[in-house]
Amino acid sequence: MKILPRSAFGQTVLLIGFLLLINQVVSYLSVAIYVIKPNLEQINQLLAKQVKVVFIDGGNSKFNPQLAEAFHQETGIGVYRERDALMLGLAEASYYPYLSMQMSELLEGEAEVRISQGDEYLFWIRPPQAPSLWVKIPLHGLDEASFYPLIFYLVLIGVLSVAGGWLFIRQLNRPLKALQKAAIDVGKGQFPDPLKEQGSTEVTAVTRAFNHMSKGIKQLEADRSLLMAGISHDLRTPLTRIRLASEMMSEDEDYLKEGIEKDIDDMNAIIDQFIDYIRHDMMDKTQPIELNQMIKDVVELESGDGTNIHLQLGPNTEIPMVYAAMKRVLANLIQNAFKYSNNDIEISSGINQETNRAYFSVADNGPGISDSEIERLFQPFTQGDTARGTEGSGLGLAIIKRIVDGHGGRVTLQNRSSGGLIATVELPIN
Repeated sequence: MKILPRSAFGQTVLLIGFLLLINQVVSYLSVAIYVIKPNLEQINQLLAKQVKVVFIDGGNSKFNPQLAEAFHQETGIGVYRERDALMLGLAEASYYPYLSMQMSELLEGEAEVRISQGDEYLFWIRPPQAPSLWVKIPLHGLDEASFYPLIFYLVLIGVLSVAGGWLFIRQLNRPLKALQKAAIDVGKGQFPDPLKEQGSTEVTAVTRAFNHMSKGIKQLEADRSLLMAGISHDLRTPLTRIRLASEMMSEDEDYLKEGIEKDIDDMNAIIDQFIDYIRHDMMDKTQPIELNQMIKDVVELESGDGTNIHLQLGPNTEIPMVYAAMKRVLANLIQNAFKYSNNDIEISSGINQETNRAYFSVADNGPGISDSEIERLFQPFTQGDTARGTEGSGLGLAIIKRIVDGHGGRVTLQNRSSGGLIATVELPIN
């Protein structure tokens, strides 16, 4: 489990919060040392003077209860024996070592200071002049609420500083978010409009370089498509002439004619696969399509005499996809399955709630394929082992993987326990 954030945004906000925390601690200590501490020392000095006035005539031996009562009525300062003081609130009072040490210095002897809080602050002082007596001095206007403005100020400044830093960093990182999204689109084969060059100079430079790179890749893809289209045209023209020439052959040469026509059909099929591989299906717009309806549309087109397709469709859901591209994926899988299953295949669909992905699969009952060959089949110009045959150019699964990857999905192959191969395509619902 990683506690510290990995993103630059999170690390920057954490740094601002940490520096702000240090600043708040230093501010609090400064106020405590240069404001609160001097005030407490001044209060302690005043209290010490009051105690000296109470015992100006002597200590325990000269304590006069009547005089103490009169002094209490005039000033509010009371002098009590320890038993009476405990009953009046001394037992609930808290001991303060620092104030006790300072009071001992002011009264030139060992003194003890305790404070209790109720409707008012009560300072209980045991002076060195009369160790068996306690002096109770009430202080008005010194309550806990007096420190609330300071605490509120520190908290408010902290929250505003972190919020301001968060907004600033968020605005600074916005071009990076746009750059990330555009990079993902380019990886899927989609080329967005040039990004707006904004933000800091470093981010602007990266955005400018990305726009230049995206433009170059787009031009490269266009040149490749144009080149393939030209090669296709140049190859199909002589193939057409050869087909016409074969039609003029005599009946005695039918065996040659059939072989030539078969070779021409194979070459045309290979050229079509080349074109399909470089075709940019993901240039079309993505739109929400019902998965089961797409499957039914493809099955209707691919079904024919002598073919048997078993459908096991799960809950229907809309998935963002390029409709034509995903139809090509399913059609290629069905054609491959027919090739190795005696025209008997199964198509199923469903939703994986854990991964929030929908899926469809095409299963055949053919001989299957070696597990070690499965991953290699997705590479261009790679064909399966002899058990599955070696026809074609080896681009079928590469085309499927390219389209599925462009949708942010995943395609897998797996041998069935009952025999045959099952191809599964998973697509994100959102």
